[in-house]
Amino acid sequence: MENGDIPENANEHCPGPQSESAGKSDACEGCPNQQICATAPKGPDPDLVSIAERMATVKHKILVLSGKGGVGKSTFSAQLAFALAAKDFQVGLLDIDICGPSIPKMLGLEGQEIHQSNLGWSPVYVESNLGVMSIGFMLPDPDEAVIWRGPRKNGLIKQFLKDVYWGELDFLIVDAPPGTSDEHISIVQCLDATGLDGAIIVTTPQQVSLTDVRKEVNFCKKVGVKVLGVVENMSGLCQPIRDFKFLKMMDNGEQKDVTEWILEYMTEKAPEMLNLIACTEVFDSSGGGAVKMCNEMGVPFLGKVPLDPQLCKAAEEGRSCFAGKDCIVSAPALKNIIEKLMETNGLSMSVSNGV
Repeated sequence: MENGDIPENANEHCPGPQSESAGKSDACEGCPNQQICATAPKGPDPDLVSIAERMATVKHKILVLSGKGGVGKSTFSAQLAFALAAKDFQVGLLDIDICGPSIPKMLGLEGQEIHQSNLGWSPVYVESNLGVMSIGFMLPDPDEAVIWRGPRKNGLIKQFLKDVYWGELDFLIVDAPPGTSDEHISIVQCLDATGLDGAIIVTTPQQVSLTDVRKEVNFCKKVGVKVLGVVENMSGLCQPIRDFKFLKMMDNGEQKDVTEWILEYMTEKAPEMLNLIACTEVFDSSGGGAVKMCNEMGVPFLGKVPLDPQLCKAAEEGRSCFAGKDCIVSAPALKNIIEKLMETNGLSMSVSNGV
């Protein structure tokens, strides 16, 4: 129930839970919520006032959501933060996946700790213009399980928003856990009055993921969060043909590595093939994938990112896929998506040549 919403099981003529007469008026007699309303604190949540003051120095606030886990949402959040920082924006990345914080690893910050100053908690910095905050920095053991109920999770999210001193930020990227649970409701309520730009939703092409992403889109519509666009991640496996491992199936069912022979053969007989990119579908996209879903639900489609082993390696090593030339398949796709995101939502006039 929202702070000011009238419960569905309330009596007729309910004055509302925020009214001074809540739980006390004649209309409240016999209502199952009477005791709660009579004793609940009235007026605005004081934490929301503190959060609004903190967020006043943040120009753009973007949520990164997914309906299902394992679709590469945190990888996208990390690379989005790297890309914006490379454009010389001041960027903050807030990890509110309380039970599965993977952002510290993906930013190369494992083992770092949070420090406190007279201004509040200080983010952990990758670069001078890219700060990160995560519960992962607060765990003494990275393998320790976080077993918290909703109220404690919500309390930490509020604390991140009101106690972390980001300073002046162009972008605050919020990496949320999958689904539509307490964390999502809490972050939307906390940022609602601070000028939340909207949400990017990450999915994979198959129906089992898209079914849950539809729920995520509907969640955004119900709580009034603009869907900035949908990203189809892991959209086919793509990599240079020279990076593949070639195997031959033997009569006994074993596999024989023939990579060296294949590459030597291509080098001799068809060297131009070594410069090709090979692609194959990993997930079934016969249902139309994210493009069809976006058309049906009336939300923008930002683009596709292929499943690129080099991108996976960059995430494991905590580095930007835009640094160097290893991610020759995924980096251009991500760059196009970020350009489209910024141009179609008025987030920037142009994209720097640095990305």
